[in-house]
Amino acid sequence: MRFRNFKWAALVGLATALGACTHTDQVATTASVPDDYRLRHPITVQESNRSVVIFVGRARGGLSAEQRADVMGLAQIWLQEGTGAIVADVPVGTPNARAAAEAFREAQSLLSAAGVPPHGITMHNYHPDDPRQLATLRLSYPKITAAAGPCGLWPDDLGPSIKDKGYLENKPYYNFGCAYQRNMAAMVDNPADLVQPRPETPAYTVRRSEGFEKYRKGTTTTTNYPESDKAKLSDTGK
Repeated sequence: MRFRNFKWAALVGLATALGACTHTDQVATTASVPDDYRLRHPITVQESNRSVVIFVGRARGGLSAEQRADVMGLAQIWLQEGTGAIVADVPVGTPNARAAAEAFREAQSLLSAAGVPPHGITMHNYHPDDPRQLATLRLSYPKITAAAGPCGLWPDDLGPSIKDKGYLENKPYYNFGCAYQRNMAAMVDNPADLVQPRPETPAYTVRRSEGFEKYRKGTTTTTNYPESDKAKLSDTGK
């Protein structure tokens, strides 16, 4: 009886040892996908181009009033956020090549008048691939932007499936939160705000002193807005 018990114990121990040495090549790929949408679709700070497209006809040289406003607006924004020179893509070998060259010279004068230095403007000639498309004058420069995505990736089925581990474990689908992250990145005015806070600005001493003076006299510190009465409905006709 003891021999049988010893033999059975030996078989159990051998099976346990063999089970511990079992090796499998199966890898759980879903474990590498984060559950948090902020980690799955992170907002990255990178450098991208900001462009202004100017349509130039073949029979007209120079810029229109709206196009001059676009060029001046581009110059003012470049002074604040530009990280490189303004590149002007001027078409050549097209029916409107001469008019585009004249438009570029006028745009260059406007940029210089707005404060862009001469070395901050470079010209690049190009020939459009499609001759049927109207060649345009493009002004572009690099800037720091925030971006997320791309969105619309569906590596797994959204429906109930035994092969979808995310469905079985009640995890969010892969594309969840991507549109939110992409919209948030597009709305950020200064991408540096995503990385670090801005320094505090000096307090408005005049306004603060006025509030303290009212508090010292015991009067109310609230502000009266008499222009708010203008929004009331008229009593005419009552």
